[in-house]
Amino acid sequence: MATGMRRAETPDDLEMYEDDDAYKAWQRSEGVKVIVDYKFPDLNEVELGPWERKGGSGAIINIPSRSLPNDAHLVEIRPGGRSEPEHHMYEEIMYVVSGRGATSVWLDEQHKSTFEWQAGSHINIPLNAWYQHFNGSGTEPARYISTTNAPPVMRQWRNIDFIFDNPFRFTDRFSGDDKDFFNGDGTLYQRNSRGSSTIWKTNFVPNADTMLVWDYLDRGANNIAAHFQLGKNVTKSHISEFPIGTYKKGHSHGPGAHLIILGGVGFSLIWWEGKERVRVDWKKGSMIIVPADNTFHQHFNTGAEPARYLALQKGDGGFGEEHRPKQIEYGDEAPEIHELFEAELARHGAPCRMKAFVSSCTGEVGPTSERDT
Repeated sequence: MATGMRRAETPDDLEMYEDDDAYKAWQRSEGVKVIVDYKFPDLNEVELGPWERKGGSGAIINIPSRSLPNDAHLVEIRPGGRSEPEHHMYEEIMYVVSGRGATSVWLDEQHKSTFEWQAGSHINIPLNAWYQHFNGSGTEPARYISTTNAPPVMRQWRNIDFIFDNPFRFTDRFSGDDKDFFNGDGTLYQRNSRGSSTIWKTNFVPNADTMLVWDYLDRGANNIAAHFQLGKNVTKSHISEFPIGTYKKGHSHGPGAHLIILGGVGFSLIWWEGKERVRVDWKKGSMIIVPADNTFHQHFNTGAEPARYLALQKGDGGFGEEHRPKQIEYGDEAPEIHELFEAELARHGAPCRMKAFVSSCTGEVGPTSERDT
C-alpha cells in the first residue's frame, strides 16, 4: 500500500503569526516596568517605574527562561500610601525589604483580618482573598518583593476576568473568621523519615531575618534551616543559614528559586555542566534567581557572621519531576572551587573552617561533623 506524503503549496502572502501569551498581554496592560535578569546586588537600589495600583511604584521581574514558572513583583509603597484592594487566582508570597506597615485581608467587609509587618517579615496572601497594603510611615517608603505563580496560571486560563474577578472563595485556606490567622504562630513538623529537616506551618513570619531555625545538615557543614508551609500554598519557601568560614554543597534543580539574602556577605557560583562558572557577589538585600533548568549553584560565606537567605520557590520545591535536585558532595567538587574560597577568605583576613569536610583545606578545623550543633 502506498504511503506517500501529502504536501500542499504554502501561499506567499500569509500574515506573521503572533503568539497569544496571556501573561505577557497582562504585563503590557499593566503598563509596568519589566526587568529580565537573575542577579540584583541590592533590592533597595533597583530603579522602579509607576505602578499606582500597588501603591506608588514597582517592577515585574522575569528570569531569562522560556518556561517562566513564576515571576517577582518588586513594589514600593509611597510614604503614607496604600495599595488598591485586589484579589486574584494566583498565589503570592512576600518578603518586606524595608519599611513598616500593615495589611488587611478579607472575604467580606465584615470580617477583615489586619496585621502589622516590618522589614524582615514574610507574608502569605491567601489565594483569591481580598487584600490591601498600607505604609505605616508618613516619611519613609516601604518596599517589598513578592513571588507569584501568575505566569502559568494566566497561560492556563487565558482570561483576565477569571483571574481578577472570580468570586470563588477558598475557605479551606482562609475563612475570614479566624482573628489569629496572621498572629505568627505555627506548628513544627518533621519533613522526612531521616529527621534531616523540618517544616514550620504558619501563615505569617514576622521576623525571617532573625527567627530561630533548625538543623538541615544534608546541605553542608552545620547548615540550619526552616522550610515553610504557608496557607496550603503550592508555592514554597525556606530559610537557610550557614556558619562563618564555610560554604554549602553545590546542587541543581529547575528554574525560578528567588534567593533573597537576609544577612551576611559572600558570593555564589552559578553554572551549567560543561560551561564556565559565573560568580555573583552578595550582601544583605541582594537577590539571586536560579535562571534555568538544571542550573548548578553554590553559596559561600566570606563574612564575619553567619550567612542567611530566604528562598521563594514555585511548587515541587522549585522543580518538576524531570528536574529533581542533583547535589555535589564536598569530596566530588572541582578542586578549584575550594581554592577560590580560601583565596577569597585570605583576601579578607579570615580563616577557612572547612577542614573536616575538604581534605585539601589549609584552614581551621571548624565544624567537625555534619551532626555537630
